[in-house]
Amino acid sequence: MQQAMSMVALLGFRLQALPSALSRPFSCAQVGCPQDVLRRTPLYDFHLAQGGKMVAFAGWSLPVQYRDSHVDSHLHTRQHCSLFDVSHMLQTKIYGCDRVKLMESLVVGDIAELRPNQGTLSLFTSEAGGILDDLIVTSTSEGYLYVVSNAGCWDKDLALMQDKVKEFQNRGNDVGLEVVDNALLALQGPTAAQVLQACVADDLRKLPFMTSAVMKVFGVSGCRVTRCGYTGEDGVEISVPAEEAVHLATALLKNPEVKLAGLAARDSLRLEAGLCLYGNDIDEHTTPVEGSLGWTLGKRRRAAMDFPGAKIIVPQLKGEVQRRRVGLMCEGAPMRAHSPILSTEGTVIGTVTSGCPSPCLKKNVAMGYVPSKYSRPGTQLLVEVRRKPQMAVVSKMPFVPTKYYTLK
Repeated sequence: MQQAMSMVALLGFRLQALPSALSRPFSCAQVGCPQDVLRRTPLYDFHLAQGGKMVAFAGWSLPVQYRDSHVDSHLHTRQHCSLFDVSHMLQTKIYGCDRVKLMESLVVGDIAELRPNQGTLSLFTSEAGGILDDLIVTSTSEGYLYVVSNAGCWDKDLALMQDKVKEFQNRGNDVGLEVVDNALLALQGPTAAQVLQACVADDLRKLPFMTSAVMKVFGVSGCRVTRCGYTGEDGVEISVPAEEAVHLATALLKNPEVKLAGLAARDSLRLEAGLCLYGNDIDEHTTPVEGSLGWTLGKRRRAAMDFPGAKIIVPQLKGEVQRRRVGLMCEGAPMRAHSPILSTEGTVIGTVTSGCPSPCLKKNVAMGYVPSKYSRPGTQLLVEVRRKPQMAVVSKMPFVPTKYYTLK
C-alpha cells in the first residue's frame, strides 16, 4: 500500500495565482512569464470557452479552476469524477533492443521486471544521490518504453535522456527516443471507470492500477489509457492524438458525472493523498530515502548498486538518515510551504514543503522534513504560522485513504 500511496507523483513547480485556500507551493521560474510566450495545450481555447481561469505554470498557460470553486471541484473529484488537462507533461518513447538497459542507467527502478503494459513510478537520480525528477515508466506490449515526466523538468529530462541515447548509440547499442506529441487527459474519481467504460470496447475491469493499453476511445483510435493519476482516486490518464483532444473532452463532459477541474484542485487532492510535488517535496538535494521513496528502488538494483547515486542511497536504507519527509496535521491557521517546523521546546528543526486546508478532513495538512528522531507518527511539534507557533502532530500518509483499483 505504501507503493500505491506514493505512486504517481507527476508535476512540478510554483504557481503564483493559486487561491488563498491552497498551499502556494510550487517552485520554478515559469511564474511571471509573459502570457504570450507561454506554451498552450491543444485544449487552450476549450478551457477559455468553459470559463477556465488561466495561469502560468511550468512555462504553460493552464486553468487553475473553472466556474466552480476550488473546494467544489476537489469534493466533486472525491465523490464523482473530474477531467484534468495534463497535456503539459513530457511524454516520450524509448525504443530499441537496449531500451531497458538505457532506462536503468538513469533510474532506480527495476524496469526489466515489468510485465507487458505494466508501469512503475521511478526516479531519475544524480551521482550525488539527489532526485532529478520523478517519472512513470511503462513497458508496452508494442516494444517501447512509454515515459511520462514533469512539465517543469521538460528540458532537463529530455536532455538527460537524449544525451544517454547518444552515448549508447556511440557504443553500438540499439536505442532511440521519440517525443510523443499527444494531448494527455486525466479522468479521476470513483466513477471514472464507469464513465470511460461506456465509450470503450475493452473491459476496464482487466486494467488495474499502473497498467496500460492502447484502445479506441469515443471512436478515436490509438489512445493509450493508463490506470493511474495524481489524486489518490481511481482513474485513468488518456494519451490522445492532439487533434482529437477537444472531441474527447467534449464527449466525456456530456456525462453529468464529469466536471472540469484545474490545478488548484489537483494540488489539494494530491496533498491529501500524500503525493510529492517535485521542486517542493523532493528535489536534487533530496535522496529517495530522505523523501520516503526508498520503495522505488528495485531489489535487484539495490543489490547490484548500478544506478546513479547508489553508493550514497543504498547505505541509507540500512542506516539512519539525518532527515525524513513526514506528514503533519494541525488545526488553526493553514500551514504553508517554507513555514518553519519547531520542536516543542521552540528550536527550529525543519521546514514545511507543501501545505493546505484539507477539504475532506476540515483540518490543515502539510508535508515537510524533520530530523529522523522526530519522524514517528504521533510526535508533537510546533509549526510557525503567521509568525506564531501552533501545535502540529506528525501524521501517517495518505491523509485521505487512496482508492486505487487493483485486481482482487
